Amino acid sequence: MHYHIILTERCNSRCKYCYEKSMKEFDNGLQEKWDFDLDAPSETEVSIGKLKKFLKPSDTLIFYGGEPLLQIEKIKEIMDNVDARFCMQTNGKLLDKLPPEYVNKISKILVSIDGSRERTDFNKGEGTYDLVLKNLKLIRSRGFEGEIVARMVISQEFPDVFEQVKHLAELALNGHTLSGHENNQELREPLQGLQAGDSGEPGVFDSVHWQLDAGFYKFDFDEEKFSEFVERYNNSILKLIEYWIAQMENGEVLRLYPFVAIMDSLLKNEDSKLRCGSGHTNYTITTNGNLVACPIMGCVKNFYCGNLESEKLKQIFVGEPCVSCDYLKICGGRCLYSNQAKLWPHEGEELICKSVKHLIDELSRGLPSVKNLIKKGKISEKDFEYEKYFGPEIIP
Repeated sequence: MHYHIILTERCNSRCKYCYEKSMKEFDNGLQEKWDFDLDAPSETEVSIGKLKKFLKPSDTLIFYGGEPLLQIEKIKEIMDNVDARFCMQTNGKLLDKLPPEYVNKISKILVSIDGSRERTDFNKGEGTYDLVLKNLKLIRSRGFEGEIVARMVISQEFPDVFEQVKHLAELALNGHTLSGHENNQELREPLQGLQAGDSGEPGVFDSVHWQLDAGFYKFDFDEEKFSEFVERYNNSILKLIEYWIAQMENGEVLRLYPFVAIMDSLLKNEDSKLRCGSGHTNYTITTNGNLVACPIMGCVKNFYCGNLESEKLKQIFVGEPCVSCDYLKICGGRCLYSNQAKLWPHEGEELICKSVKHLIDELSRGLPSVKNLIKKGKISEKDFEYEKYFGPEIIP
């Protein structure tokens, strides 16, 4: 099992798609729809003894916030006393403050970064990109050998997922130069600034995933603008898939989690539940020790599934329109929170689903090429296997 633990609701960043938007979302109707736990503290008060008793050595505990590194002493206390596997989701700004003996016991670190320096600093504040890469280089130099995952947000203003993911993929590639598109000028031109030595410190990231900033706030839906975004985003996704498959000709399956996971399911012809695991395989430990289905449902009693003394946890699954959709067996439902909150109107949900269906359709079209490369021995089916439920978004 995987468990996120909310260590604090506070954060030391003021991201445009998180903090800034939350300050504009005054009346979305959820106060009347859901029962909020207003007594939950802003900092964790979870008993270490109960946590130790609840978790099994085979379980994964994911430090989460807010910004979890604002609670470094609590992280150290948990790691000193709890027998489990550890991961973390962080903005990376304070990674240099956690002693190496603790950082190096973490299996995977998911770091929030939105692509290039310009894009990241625009969304998160000037200097963020350089600070994050500096800290990641530092923990590598101190012996961290786990996986570092780039966690991206694709905001509605900027549909250029190809350029931004490619920027981070170049860091993951240790600065290897672009290959596979030498004769395709349309695909080469956006990447001219991404060669080795131009994008910061090479070899930083092992993998990349991204989340669309869509369906999480009521006030930010504009049908005309989002329709245009989806069209441009889908075109960009197609370019990225073409690039991803071209890299396989060189024996390299880039760890772009939405692509890897969906292709893994297509190769195995297997269905999937909600791919983040929320409500069935991945639960969140709130600041008062309750277990809730999803990290962003932390204070909503409607989605409480038990507590640290529960022997069996309640399961919660997506509802309509997902359960009647032909794509459900691959998609899994995209987002439990979005599905239940329904903050966007039906036409907005359909546009989000249009992006998901396009992603699945284009990867399905690439399946014969991938199978052919496997048959040739250039890549293996094992290259698409991955750990489920530890945090990366599979369905953006």
